[in-house]
Amino acid sequence: MTPADEARTTGQPGLRERKKRETRVALSQAAIRLCVLHGWADVTVDQIAAEANVSVRTFRNYFAGKAEAIAASHVERMHRVADDLLARPVGEPLWDSLLHAALGQFVPSENTAPQNERWSAGVRLMLAEPALAGEIVKANAAAQQELAEAVARRTGTDAERDVYPKLVAAVVAASSAVAVEHSLRADEPVPLGAALTQVFEQLAAGLPVP
Repeated sequence: MTPADEARTTGQPGLRERKKRETRVALSQAAIRLCVLHGWADVTVDQIAAEANVSVRTFRNYFAGKAEAIAASHVERMHRVADDLLARPVGEPLWDSLLHAALGQFVPSENTAPQNERWSAGVRLMLAEPALAGEIVKANAAAQQELAEAVARRTGTDAERDVYPKLVAAVVAASSAVAVEHSLRADEPVPLGAALTQVFEQLAAGLPVP
């Protein structure tokens, strides 16, 4: 059986596609890491490629520039949220499953990302970069489509014809962004996990008026 035949049979990407995805993720994470630590204007594509241990030509095969590379992380994260959602127990309430999936992907472990004010300040500056805005919009649209398809599979609806999976995906995307913003900009430090939990609990309750 060829890798392509295996991918069609199992529903999982073949080795080549997995390698390409890993390279995209490595480049995106390198771009984020360098821009957060050194500032948008002081990071070049050459530096990002070197950080990810690939050539500049390889970078150009995946992304047009550093803004697209950074935004790609959002699509990848929502891809993993969608995968985690489908792996949750079938009988679990949808919003509980979505919370667990979001927590697993949005909240970094202590070993994978620095948790300090310098890092948070760098993230805020990076996200405020005008050159990134358009790519974030495009990435968000792709991420919502990915999640809508997973919600449709989970709920027995149609991602193309039914409103529900599209609405849930849009709400999750917007709510996750609100949680990240609240965590980054609160007067008192708010762990992202706590912010996400608060947001999803309110969604599950139907957004009651405070």
